[in-house]
Amino acid sequence: MEKRYYPLSKYLQKTYGKKVYKITLDAGLYCPNRDGTISRGGCIFCDDKGSYSRCLDKKLTIAQQINKSIIKLSDQFKAEAFIAYFQSFSNTYSDIKTLEKIYSSAFCDNRIVGISIGTRPDCVDSEKLDLIASYKNPTIEYGIQSANDETLKLINRGHDFACFKNAVIETKKRNIRVCAHMILGFENENRQMIINSAKKIAKLGIDAIKIHMLTVLKDAPLYQLYKEKPFYLMTQEQYCDLVTEILEYMPRNTVIERIAGTGYSETTIEPKWVNRRFEILNMIDRIMIQKNICQSDKYCDINIKGN
Repeated sequence: MEKRYYPLSKYLQKTYGKKVYKITLDAGLYCPNRDGTISRGGCIFCDDKGSYSRCLDKKLTIAQQINKSIIKLSDQFKAEAFIAYFQSFSNTYSDIKTLEKIYSSAFCDNRIVGISIGTRPDCVDSEKLDLIASYKNPTIEYGIQSANDETLKLINRGHDFACFKNAVIETKKRNIRVCAHMILGFENENRQMIINSAKKIAKLGIDAIKIHMLTVLKDAPLYQLYKEKPFYLMTQEQYCDLVTEILEYMPRNTVIERIAGTGYSETTIEPKWVNRRFEILNMIDRIMIQKNICQSDKYCDINIKGN
């Protein structure tokens, strides 16, 4: 069935002409929101693995992690090419020489067709962006989570939306692909606030987006808050319905990299349904068909004064 949004699989096939998979890597870097530079608590939703869902043995080198993953993905999914994805914590949070060594080591196999770097918008500068731009098919994945500064403060993010906006502008100047991460379900945000965040993010002309449901993880600060005072979390139906409306505000060429996943099954406290990946994807498809909507249907609306 043809999707009513632009999925990552279609983008990868169109761009590379073959089956491409991301290899998640651990570069051994950390986060200024945990080491005391900004804060020691970290974002309230992030666990002690830096929200790294498929962690390999940290003792392995980047090349060893890649080789191990290539063998598995080639055998299991018949993958032909790969993108090296530095996922855990903030992967631009180091000096330039260390970063160059890390990024360069990812191209240890000729089947690596690109590099994707997960980081914070306050952990990039001109020198680091210039370095990343020098690599083949680079993407930077910025965690923004919300465009609401009140929310960013509440979740101990350590930066505001203006910081994210500036990082996106500087990144796109260098023709580096930008993927934004957005989390739905913060206690202080209603549906319209979430939609407004989506509009602000869409206006920046991002190349891709990942949408996540707020998840209470066992080792995250949010778990303690949830234990002390349980708060409402969206149902699967509410999440899927909200995602479909967000997709209507995304430009037609914005790649929808993630709207469901299974990465945290062992550490998920609530909601349990977040790990039902295929069920969630099928529900989103059904809602879009029932409502007869597609990605970008409302994109022009974000330019109306007041939105």
